[in-house]
Amino acid sequence: MATQINMKHKETGLTKNGFMGFSWTTAFWGFWPALFRGDYMTALVLFIILVSLLAFTAGIGNIIVCVIWAFMYNKHYTSKLIEKGYVFS
Repeated sequence: MATQINMKHKETGLTKNGFMGFSWTTAFWGFWPALFRGDYMTALVLFIILVSLLAFTAGIGNIIVCVIWAFMYNKHYTSKLIEKGYVFS
């Protein structure tokens, strides 16, 4: 289970939730959590990877990629928030 981290933008005051740990939603739903979080570029890249793997591996590659990406996605998302100017609150 992922740990939720509250983050606040330094200049605008907007708040978002960052996450650390394994992403169960990414493991089960693939690119959809990235899309719902507004991480459109990551969702698009993962979608392209999953569609191309589907054509070559009959779905087995998708399962493997989703599980591997689930270990990395929350840290990636939180790092992107930090790059955009969010700080831990």
